Formats: sequence, structure tokens, C-alpha cells
Amino acid sequence: MPLPAKARVVIIGGGVVGCSVAYHLTKLGWTDVVLLERKQLTSGTTWHAAGLIAQLRATANMTRLAKYSQELYGSLEGETGVATGFKRVGSITVALHAERHEELRRSAAMARAFGVEIDEIDVAEIKAKYPHLNTEDVVGGVYLPKDGQGDPANIALAMAKGARMRGATVAERTRATHVTTQGNRISHVHWQAEDGTSGSIEADHVVNCGGMWGREVGQMLGTDVPLQACEHFYIVSEPIAGLTALPVLRVPDECAYYKEDAGKLMLGAFEPGAKPWALNGIPKDFEFDQLPEDFDHFEPILEKAVNRMPMLGQAGIHTFFNGPESFTPDNAYYMGLCPGRENVWVAAGFNSIGIQSAGGAGMALAQWMHDGDKPFDLGDVDIARAQGFQTNRSYLASRVSETLGLLYADHYPYRQKATARGVRRSPFHDRLAERGAVFGELSGWERANWYAREGQEREYRYSWGRQNWFDNQRAEHMALRTGVGMYDMSSFGKLRVEGRDAEAFLNHVCGADLSVPVGRIAYTQFLNARGGIEADVTVTRLSDTAYLVVTPAATRRADETWLRRHVGERNVVITDVTAGEGVLAVMGPRARELMTAVSPDDFSNDANPFGTAQRIEIGMGEARVHRVSYVGELGWEVYVSADMAHHVFDTLWQAGQDHGLTLCGMHTMDSCRAEKAFRHFGHDITCEDHVLEAGLGFAVKTSKPDFIGRDAVLRKREAGLDRRLVQFLLTDPGPLLYHNEPILRDGQIVGHLSSGAYGHHLGGAIGLGYVPCKGESAEQLLASSFEIDVAGTRVQATASLKPLYDPKSERVRA
Repeated sequence: MPLPAKARVVIIGGGVVGCSVAYHLTKLGWTDVVLLERKQLTSGTTWHAAGLIAQLRATANMTRLAKYSQELYGSLEGETGVATGFKRVGSITVALHAERHEELRRSAAMARAFGVEIDEIDVAEIKAKYPHLNTEDVVGGVYLPKDGQGDPANIALAMAKGARMRGATVAERTRATHVTTQGNRISHVHWQAEDGTSGSIEADHVVNCGGMWGREVGQMLGTDVPLQACEHFYIVSEPIAGLTALPVLRVPDECAYYKEDAGKLMLGAFEPGAKPWALNGIPKDFEFDQLPEDFDHFEPILEKAVNRMPMLGQAGIHTFFNGPESFTPDNAYYMGLCPGRENVWVAAGFNSIGIQSAGGAGMALAQWMHDGDKPFDLGDVDIARAQGFQTNRSYLASRVSETLGLLYADHYPYRQKATARGVRRSPFHDRLAERGAVFGELSGWERANWYAREGQEREYRYSWGRQNWFDNQRAEHMALRTGVGMYDMSSFGKLRVEGRDAEAFLNHVCGADLSVPVGRIAYTQFLNARGGIEADVTVTRLSDTAYLVVTPAATRRADETWLRRHVGERNVVITDVTAGEGVLAVMGPRARELMTAVSPDDFSNDANPFGTAQRIEIGMGEARVHRVSYVGELGWEVYVSADMAHHVFDTLWQAGQDHGLTLCGMHTMDSCRAEKAFRHFGHDITCEDHVLEAGLGFAVKTSKPDFIGRDAVLRKREAGLDRRLVQFLLTDPGPLLYHNEPILRDGQIVGHLSSGAYGHHLGGAIGLGYVPCKGESAEQLLASSFEIDVAGTRVQATASLKPLYDPKSERVRA
């Protein structure tokens, strides 16, 4: 079939994800869809995938996508006539130690909140469901009866057929070679077929579904897609007499999964130290290829498997398979509209869960492309989180050697990546390291998370209970509440927005009124047309024509991208100045004493009120101080140019010795903000959380005209709230909260916690979460009895709509 000269969309890559995107776009009525596959459909990684199809993922929306995939695969055969091999055999995950068992119990509680059918099962029940398993050291497990398995290649081929049936063109052995760009758009995709023909397609949209080629395809399209192929191993036994259908079995403590298929047993591995593959590029002729065997690498997994599954040791090995799969730096796939391009999309980097994710991912991306807005919160996988430096091949080789193994590692709270560290450091890094900082990493930034005492080991000891830094953090937390603490905020994004139209532009994008005097700071959100929250920022007016937008470190690029996409014809320049300034937050009831000790300027309420910024002298240098707080205390954020950063730190530190100054980490910032019920973007507030239901109506000024989301705010005020964000304090000081724990109202699950931390001042674990309340007053909502399900145990909780700590915000204005 000849390729058209024009198409609404060109999809590059014919694996299961590319086929899913084509399938779902055609379901939405897009007929002029072209899919280009360099070789044959499924010939990259799809064809050799294990085909495990699970429902439960780490977040509610990722679970929503996985559940959709499963439902889709069950119906594809009836629609297309292509057998997908999908069958619900269930799945079992077992724990070999108490910490893993705690993780499974917490995941079971999370599943209940997400509406996923799950059973916690004991050793006897595990043995009954999987009699071939050696359960000698098994301590418990979970069973998901609706999990399944399928034929990966046929699932992809079924979706490709469904797309063709609705008018899509699927061109195999046709490679996208290069593109033509016009401004920030791609206008044409050029192709060449193996038969020697070539041409170009004028395209309204381009989608990168290149799988393990995603990084290279991304470069061709002028976008950053940081992923890297790794070797992935499994074996298939000879036929085993009497072996019948079994649930999928996962033994993560031994890095192994097992699947019965046609009387044979498959053993696959996610080993702790993976092998990156094709660092210098994938061979051009790669098609349905296997990689060289490496039995020595796989042998430790097999030794444990033979003990765990004795029948495996008695059966011969029919197939030893080694094939490539793509992995990303944070073990989450990429989806969405690529920063820097107006019409380039991506769905790639599926970290060995492509089959179970592809149906939902294709549906969500297609809906996003069709509507121009995300169908729901996809922040976990939005490509806008990717950092440009992460496409560096040395970085990827280091990081993905770890991320493959993390799929089956203990998913402890606060777990830090061990590889590819030290890429981005604040100007204060060495000063903090000298004083006991234990660093974590976020978006490449090394950030002091907590401080070790003299002689204490400077590393995490992970647990689901109180970790080894719990008491350290308590001391830091109480220093902020009772004295003065200082923490490094340099990693937070800093975007300078300037130009003749800067004020009008920010008034259009932000909910708050930015027509303020120079030196005024506004706390605000970027809203979407539904009133959902796309960003949570502070905006400081620096001059008549310049503002500084301060964003969370993890969303700096996404927030910059949102701004750039809404500039239009306005005279505005946006510049990322994050690395140009270091930022120290000086917070606590004694913060004014310390600031007065290092500067001759006036820090009184009259001269320096809350919500203002001004230049000061400090030591022998200068800085800009912002009187705002994310921890609920009197304090200042001290912005200093990178060249003076050491001097300003040393000045504050030396003076601080007379004022009880304590260095604090990011964990303490988080626990203090949780006590104050300050929202955390990405957890408590997302693009599908209405700003009024999030309790942030005070930050929206509907008296100003023409800002994004204004109509949605007015409609919600008229209609009333369907749910509210509630703060919870456990009445038992023992249990810990992280996030996703179920919320029970009068004994019934009504939602889950969006974030959690320990409130050292309040004396218990704190959580935030949404509770349905349509047609109810605040008083009716709070009259209920609330509990939080912590790993299967219901714990009574105090509920509040106002912050439980300093509800009138008197301390920050002291």
C-alpha cells in the first residue's frame, strides 16, 4: 500500500505500544493514522516479553491504566479475530522476610483503596494455590485473582489489526530517517523502505513509540528521551509431566518470577546488577534477535530458583533467552507532549512492564492528543519530568544497571538510588557534607535529606518502621519549631519571566493577582481549563517588567514547559536561572535574631512584612531575602548569587553558633509542611485536583478577568465541592504513614492518603487525603469517625480541614 503524503499523525515504532496508540486514536475517529515500523511489527522487544499482566501499580492512576489494559486484552479477540492468549490465572507474590511481608501488607491495603481485588494469604494458602513451591522460609504473601498472562506479539498484532480496520496505515520495513522542522513543530517525517522507495509525510503530530530506540528517535525529533536497553534473562524448561495452569508467581526476594505456559515453566529475573546493552547504538539490522547467553550472570538466580521450585531442578532447560528491554532512570515510562516541541509526543521506556501497561498507556495518550489535555493525572510518567542531561550515555549506563533490579527490590520509603550520583550539586554542597549531611537525589540534584551526628554512619538503613535517621530528623524538626534551623533550597527551580507583557502573561497563567508592587510575593497555581492544578509556585515581582517563579525541583522543567506553551504572541522571555543562585532557608521562632546578627537591615514586620522580598547586606556581601515559609514558621529564604554562596553560608553558620542554629534536611522540611497541612505538588495536588477542593481557593482571585481556569473555579463555587482535602493525625503515636493508605469514614473506605509524614511536634503520623463530601457541609464531614488502614490495621485518626499546627498562621507572621 502506498504511503499517504499527509497524515494527522505519524507513529514511529511498531511494538505493542505503537500499535496501542494507533488502535486508540482510530477508536477516537482518527482515520489518517500512519504507523512506521523499521522491520516487522513486534520485532524489537515485544515479541520476547514474558506477557505478565498485573493490575496493581504504585499509584492510583497507574493502576487505572493497568486495569484498563487487562480489560482491553480480554475483548480484543472478539473484535479483531486475533487470539491474544489472554487468560486470568491470578498471581501470587511471596515474602521471605518480615520487611517484605510488611511491604506486601501495605500494598494490599493500597489495592483495597484502589478497588483492586486482593487477598492476603498465609503459607498454607500459598502452598494450596502453588503446590510446587518450597515454602520452608516463606512468611506470607498476597494473591490477586484477576491478574493474568497473554501472548505479547498477538496482543500487539490484534491492536494493529483493529487500527487497520478503522483506516490506519501500518507500514512495515519502512524506517523514519529524518524530519523537517518549522519553528517548534515537525512538519514532515521522511521515510525509506527496504525495497528502495522513499518519501515524506506531512504530519500534524508525530509520536515516538521507538521502544529501546526511543532515545535515538527522540534525538531525531529534537527531544530528550532518556532510556537505555539492558539485557533481560529468562529460561524455559522442557515440558514437565503433570504441570497444569498455575498463577503467575513472584519471589522478589530472590529476584525471580515464574510462569506456567503450555506445560513448561518459565523463570525470569530482575537481578540487582543489570547489564546495559548497545551503549553505542543498536545494530541497524536488529530484528527478532537474541543476545549472547551469559550463564554465569544468570546462575545465582537459577541456584535459588532450583531450591525454591524443586521441579525446575529436575527438568531440562529448553530455552535460555537473553533479550534487550529498555529502562529509564527512575523506573517509570515516558508519555506525553515533549518539552520544546508543539506536536511531538512519546510513549516509550516501559521498564519491562510494556505488555501490562500498553493498553492503558495507548488509551491515555490518544485521549490526551484528541482533547489537548491530559485525561487525568499522568505526572508519574509525563515526559516533562525528564532532564536533558539524563540522555548522557555514561549517566544512563550507570543508572540503568540499578533500575532493572529495583523492580524487585524492597520498595522501602525514602529509598535512594545508589548509582549515577553527584551530577548536580548546590553551591553549599561541600559545606553541608562537612557537617554531616546525608544526601539524597532528586532530578540529578544532591540534596541534604538529614544530618548524621558525630560518629554516626552516614547512610540509610531502610525499613518500613522507624529508620536510622528518625531521631536525627526529630531533633531537626523540633529545632525549626522551637529555635532556628537552616536548610538548602538551591535545587528548587527558578524561572525568570520578563518583558513588556510579563505582568499580563502571568495574570493569564496564574490564579493569583500578579498586578502587585515590586517586591511582593504571591503564592499561586497554574490552573488548567478544568480548574485542576498544573503547578504550585511562588511568584516574586522583581521589577516593573521582571518576575521570579520558584517551582519544586522535580517539576521545574514541566513548569517551564507550561509557561512556554502559553506565551503566544506576548512579549515575554523565560529563562531558567536555577543554577545562578543558591538558596538557604532560615526558619524558626529565632530566625529574626539570626538575620539581625548577620545584616544591618531591618527585619521587623513593619519594614519586612510576610510575603515580601528585598535586597539586604549580609556579611560583606549581598543577598535577596523572601519572607515566605514552607514549614509554617517565621523565616526567610536567602537568595545569593553562586559566587557569594560560600561567604553567605559561612556568615550565617558562624553567627548561628550563638543562636542555636541547627542544619536541617529535606525530610524535616517535608514533616514540618505536613504538620502545617501545606500541599505537596504531585501528591496532594495534581492536574485533576480542583483548586477549590484542594482548599486553595484563597490563592485564586476571580475578580481579575481572563485567566486559565477562571470559569471552572466559578462553576465549582456555584455547584459546591464534591470532595475536600482533609488532614489526619493518627491518635496512636506508633504507626507510620507514607502515602496511599486507605481512608475509612465510619468504617467504609472512601479514599486514600495522598501524602504522609511523621509530625514530631504533634506527636503522631500525619496524612493528607481527599474525602468525598458532595452535598455536605464541613461540619457534617468532620462529624464522622475516621480511621486509616496501616498495613491491614485500622488506626483511629483525628480529621481537620484547618491545619492542626498553627491554624491561624500566626507563627509565620510573628
